[in-house]
Amino acid sequence: MSAGFKGRREDLRLVTGQGKYTSDWNLPGQLYGSFLRSDRAHAEIVSVDTAPALASSGVVAVLTGADTARAGFKSTPQLARYPGRGGATIKVPHRDGLANGRVRFVGQEVALVVAKTALAAQDAAEKIEVEYRDLPAVVDAEEALAPGAEQLYPEIPGNLCFDYEYGDEAKTDEAFAQAAHVTRIVLDSQRMVGNPMEPKACLAAYDAEAGRYDLYVSSQGLSLMRGSASGITGIPAEKIGVHAHDVGGGFGIRSDAYAEYCVAMLAAKTLGKPVKWTSSRSETFVSDYHGRAAKLTGELALDKEGRFLAIRINWIVNTGAYLSTPGPLINTLPPGLHAINLYRIPVMYGRHRLGVTNTTPTTAYRGAGRPNVCYLAERLVEEAAREMKIDRLELRRRNLIPKEAFPYQTPHPHSVYDSGDPHGLVDEAVKQAEWKTFDARRAQSKKRGKLRGIGCGVFIEPAGAGGAPKEEAMIKFGESGNALLFVLAGPSGQGHETVYPEVVGEALGMDPEKITLRASDPDGPRLVGEGTIGSRSMMAHGGALLVAAREVVRKGTALAAKDLEVAPDDLEFAKGRYRVKGTDVSIGMEDLAKKYGSALDSGGEIPLPRSFPSGAHVAEVEIDPETGVVEILRYTAVDDCGRIINHVLLDGQLHGGIAQGIGQVMGEHAIYDPASGQLLNGTFMDYEMPRADGMPEIRLYDRSIPSPGNPLGVKGAGEAGTTGAVPTVANAVIDALRPLGIHHLDFPYTPDRVWHAIRATRSR
Repeated sequence: MSAGFKGRREDLRLVTGQGKYTSDWNLPGQLYGSFLRSDRAHAEIVSVDTAPALASSGVVAVLTGADTARAGFKSTPQLARYPGRGGATIKVPHRDGLANGRVRFVGQEVALVVAKTALAAQDAAEKIEVEYRDLPAVVDAEEALAPGAEQLYPEIPGNLCFDYEYGDEAKTDEAFAQAAHVTRIVLDSQRMVGNPMEPKACLAAYDAEAGRYDLYVSSQGLSLMRGSASGITGIPAEKIGVHAHDVGGGFGIRSDAYAEYCVAMLAAKTLGKPVKWTSSRSETFVSDYHGRAAKLTGELALDKEGRFLAIRINWIVNTGAYLSTPGPLINTLPPGLHAINLYRIPVMYGRHRLGVTNTTPTTAYRGAGRPNVCYLAERLVEEAAREMKIDRLELRRRNLIPKEAFPYQTPHPHSVYDSGDPHGLVDEAVKQAEWKTFDARRAQSKKRGKLRGIGCGVFIEPAGAGGAPKEEAMIKFGESGNALLFVLAGPSGQGHETVYPEVVGEALGMDPEKITLRASDPDGPRLVGEGTIGSRSMMAHGGALLVAAREVVRKGTALAAKDLEVAPDDLEFAKGRYRVKGTDVSIGMEDLAKKYGSALDSGGEIPLPRSFPSGAHVAEVEIDPETGVVEILRYTAVDDCGRIINHVLLDGQLHGGIAQGIGQVMGEHAIYDPASGQLLNGTFMDYEMPRADGMPEIRLYDRSIPSPGNPLGVKGAGEAGTTGAVPTVANAVIDALRPLGIHHLDFPYTPDRVWHAIRATRSR
């Protein structure tokens, strides 16, 4: 971090209301859209009468599924472009931008009303009359995959859209046959609603002369959004300009193009005027892609000494009615990359089945499958320790990968953990959490009639990668000598405007205040790369910028040699100055930038980076058995995030990630009625969100080892907090309940659920 760090450059703009979010964009002559959505989970559309809406004051047009069908809308493009079990390929259900002939989930878009004002559009949408013929709805993935279930698509037999496997089934079976002990557990990683601060919105415009679309939208990166919109509409990607400035929360659900965006683009072209649409919070609940929604089954084989022999994994994933772009990917390939977590497990086998249902589609949500992996692994370890009567910390230490074994080849052929010190992480976490004196604190709680528990969670996760072949960045200089940075990042709170100038400023010896980030600029240089997903930004965009900065230094050497009338080899560069070796004659980089400007412009690229951040977290909780209320008293996190560029920004990412992990464990849960397919808790009145008053003091400690896999030596950190928090808090709560004979409880641990579990033990 720069010694002169003055805080995040973004903050003053944002906290004083000067941010520019999607709904703040306006264009001359724009019209406004409102969507009519299905109130049925599964039904045939018998008829759609748009006449009452068209007759309403201010209405310009109404688009229906017939319009998007004529436009040739395609299914959402997929990142999972690899074979599954037995060579099977993914089956992608076709989706028109607007429902055509059938609706498949509550909230699906049926029609778009375009009017001169937003209120006129909303009023008219309510006047559209749709006749439905109801069909049986299936909301649970296990039920959808069961024999005899309602078939949702003729082209997807058995509702199984992807069957994926990894590892060695035969060797895993052999290891289990030889095991002295086998622990088995079944967990539910419940469906969640991302609920970013900023509701979904877009403003679409079409330039008929240039044949170009401009899409103003909340986005986690230009390339992701543009590629997704292109894949759905068939419009060439280079004809779509994606504009995103401030983004009020991404979390994975702002990575690809939603149906609403593509329909707005069609309306803008059809009507010859920009079309603006802003979601209501109610629409957010039913139409924003959801997260998680997986049933996790795990088995751990151990020898008589408690050494891990093999792990067997089975996931059943609820994809919803359609497939998001990253959804199938994050639930299949990446989990296998770290299925053994931080343990020496020689063989593994996993099978993940993805089933379509009559629910909102699911996608990547902070952690993107990785919290599921570590939640399953850590609950298995806890239960194995209990069943074998081995201290849970001792069982972990007995099986953790030793520091000297890194880089560590996992049983997955494409997964090599880059660097780490698992024993050091656990030892530090246990020390800082004061684990040794926990029994005394538990006794104090017992005197007050409370149940106290402590839990440890260790984790490692793959970070980085993406679908692009490489990551590119560009540094350009203006006449003033100030620098502009161009990358394909999609900032949504990470602090990119602060940290990227710090990286380049340190490399060039320039004041970061003279360096400005232009992230995902549609009018900037054409770059290859990905957006802000998978905890990749600092590795990918930061790494490419560092390479570009080094090229600036190289070009500057020739220019400095010219000005100082010496040979380039006679110069050395340090702290922003080119100095003639053995003398005090020098010239500064900022001087060269002012004089030569664009002559210093440089690009940089790096291969697709991947790292494996890891950590050990400890949570301590107290439960009131009379109310079921769980209070998290302490939270200690020891993380290995590689080289740290800016501690303030890193801590912010870890705090936010931990809070969202706590949210999953303690309260968040999108609940569908199994008969009607209706979302039962689609408002903030009955969907519990993590709040500040439910957060403990979070104490963060660093035990980082640089990654050899990228120029900066960093590891991803944006999702590490979530991946660590989910198993950690779960283990703490179960530890508190264990004296009552409770060894398992499904998420979320709401007061009602905990209270009923306690009452059930008293009635035995």
